[in-house]
Amino acid sequence: MKKYLLPRNGRFYRANMHMHTTLSDGKMTPEETKAEYKEKGYSIVAFSDHEALIPHPELADGEFLPLTSYEISVNERGRTGQERRTYHLNLFAPVMNTRTSACFNDSCIFTPHIREAMPREAYSIQPIEREYSTDCVNKLIAAANAEGFLVSYNHPFWSVQNYTDYIGLRGLWGIEVYNTGCYRVGYPDTFVPVDDMAKAGQRVFPLATDDAHQLADCFGGFLMVNAPRLEYADVMQSLRNGDFYASTGPEIKEMVYEDGYLHVLTSPCAHIDLNTERRYARFRTGPFGTTVQGATFDLREYMADCEKYGGNKFIRLSVYDGAGRVAYTRPYFIDELTK
Repeated sequence: MKKYLLPRNGRFYRANMHMHTTLSDGKMTPEETKAEYKEKGYSIVAFSDHEALIPHPELADGEFLPLTSYEISVNERGRTGQERRTYHLNLFAPVMNTRTSACFNDSCIFTPHIREAMPREAYSIQPIEREYSTDCVNKLIAAANAEGFLVSYNHPFWSVQNYTDYIGLRGLWGIEVYNTGCYRVGYPDTFVPVDDMAKAGQRVFPLATDDAHQLADCFGGFLMVNAPRLEYADVMQSLRNGDFYASTGPEIKEMVYEDGYLHVLTSPCAHIDLNTERRYARFRTGPFGTTVQGATFDLREYMADCEKYGGNKFIRLSVYDGAGRVAYTRPYFIDELTK
């Protein structure tokens, strides 16, 4: 029986899930942002200005979908500047015209002019006090989840964080494994936090984003979201389901599991890696100087071991092109392959 790990009936839409405009500390207006991303073939942008949830329904036009979101921070006290650790979370609203959030805290706004664009309803919420602790961040995540928001954990490397900061988080939807803005200034993220969470049984999805504050930060990391239509509800459901992959360049066109074999079709690439939760990996590459456009991996031995030993077992793919750009799938747990 075939199991399509990426839906076969939808359409792929290119999305940037992290963006700042002139409403907070960015250099482009929302309208300029839409124009630049549409020109580059993007259909979706999440407007995630700092600390204030501001919908942009006026930007939706049938070919472009603005996602309503915002970025909040929980900063370590007692340290300043480059040494200070910080949690940054993006919260993605379930409905475009969402105007309130339980995680809003006016005292955390650091770009005062953003208040001019904020919905007045935002102030009807009793704020959650923020302190640098896993318990506090989990309280914020839980409050967001209760309202239907998806929550991502942003740029751990830039945030000067490590395993002890993130392994206790619960309720995350995604973690940034690539962030263009951070990469440009010397803080490249990795897949390690997603792997760590998956090994601990947390089903968290990898995100490649721009975190753009200016045009130079744009068009580096993106999601390819498979959805039946470019409608807010459909796209949010696809994101919630994990019907997407993260990329800085390569395409993953099809991914199918059947009778112990994994089949994948891609754009021309240098090599395709299959990784698991253990030291069991496979790869496909062509002769030197050539490309491949897919692979078949025999997982029968691996699947038999999974049945024998149990635990948090998963597979995932990384697809690299000749320029070193990469596409990542999410971890697919064994029950997803066999149910």
